[in-house]
Amino acid sequence: MRPKIFLFFFFIFLCFLPESCSKNNLMLKDGYYSAEMADFDEFGWKEYVTIRVSGARIIHVEYDARNRSGLIKSWDMEYMRTMNAATGTYPNAYFRYYSTEFLQRQSTEGIDALTGASVSYKEFILLASAVLESARQGKAGIVIVNGPELAPQILPDNNNTSEENL
Repeated sequence: MRPKIFLFFFFIFLCFLPESCSKNNLMLKDGYYSAEMADFDEFGWKEYVTIRVSGARIIHVEYDARNRSGLIKSWDMEYMRTMNAATGTYPNAYFRYYSTEFLQRQSTEGIDALTGASVSYKEFILLASAVLESARQGKAGIVIVNGPELAPQILPDNNNTSEENL
C-alpha cells in the first residue's frame, strides 16, 4: 500500500514542475513575441507571426502579411479573389487555419499544410518556431527569419515603431 501512495504523490509532484507538464517541455514566458520574414516575397508581401503568452500558454496568435505601404494581406479583397480562383484558397482562410492550429496545439507539431498555401505553410512554421523560441527565452524584440537555411536574428526591443521595425 505504501509504495502506491508514494508513487501517487510522486506523480502529483512531477505535475507541479513546469517543465514536466509543458507540451513543449520548456516553459513559455509571459509576453508578446513577434517574428517576420526578412524580405518581401515576389508579390510584395512580408509574412509575420505575433503571439501573446500568459500563464505559460499561448493565448493569442496573429498570422498575416503586409506590403510596403502597410496594407494587411487578409484585407486585400482583390488579392483574395485572384488567389482563390488560382489555388482554391485565400490568405484569410489559411491565416486563420494555421493560427488556430498553432493556438490549439501550443506547438507547430502536427499542423498540416493546406493545398494552395504550401509556401505560406513553410514560412508559417519557420515564423511560429522562431516566436516559440523567443517565448521560451523571454527575449523581447522582433525575430527576423531569413529562410530555412539561415538562422533567425533577434532585433533589440527599442520601442521603435517605424515601418522598418514592424
